[in-house]
Amino acid sequence: MTARLSFENELQLLRDNLTEMGHLIEDAIEKCMHAFETQDEILAKEIVQGDRNINDIEKTIEARCLSLILKQQPVARDLRIVTTALKVVTDMERIGDHAADIAELILREKREQIYNLAKHIPQMAKVTKSMVHDSVNAFTKVDVDEAREVMKRDDVVDELFDKVKDEVASILRDSSEHVDQCVDILMIAKYFERIGDHAVNICEWTEFHETGSVNNIRIL
Repeated sequence: MTARLSFENELQLLRDNLTEMGHLIEDAIEKCMHAFETQDEILAKEIVQGDRNINDIEKTIEARCLSLILKQQPVARDLRIVTTALKVVTDMERIGDHAADIAELILREKREQIYNLAKHIPQMAKVTKSMVHDSVNAFTKVDVDEAREVMKRDDVVDELFDKVKDEVASILRDSSEHVDQCVDILMIAKYFERIGDHAVNICEWTEFHETGSVNNIRIL
């Protein structure tokens, strides 16, 4: 097997690992929303425990990237492929962390009314899940056009976050009965907003992967 063919095979394994990790974090987001809606403590615990699997595959990807750098000594575009994978996996791991953070909030105290008080959070979850799926897909395919389309959706997430803040303010103006629930609603919404930000980061690294530039600034 030629050195180039070996490198290409290793890259495909790397893409497969990234896709697998993408499926894990998407699944964690979906489970978060279901656990939030149903106050399913068993499912919330599964999300927290599942974060270990996400961390494990992160380590696998990092080891594969370092092996590629040491053994293949890539340069130019090949080096960008490997270095961006290292950056992307960090954002993906943080997405998994935020899903676990949401699950821990659900576990902290069972509150039957919290889902009904947070009308815009389900939509935030839906949009951020689609952003995560499409950003990882764009990166593995090196599809800069798709990556740029995904980045536009972050404005939708930000708008929904503002609506959640308005909801919370309205609830607190009417009554102080749900203060604790409102704090948790804001924290959950913030975690979803951060998930959207990490999806944007993945898209920006996709652009760098292909062009060597981020936001029209040449880096490598």
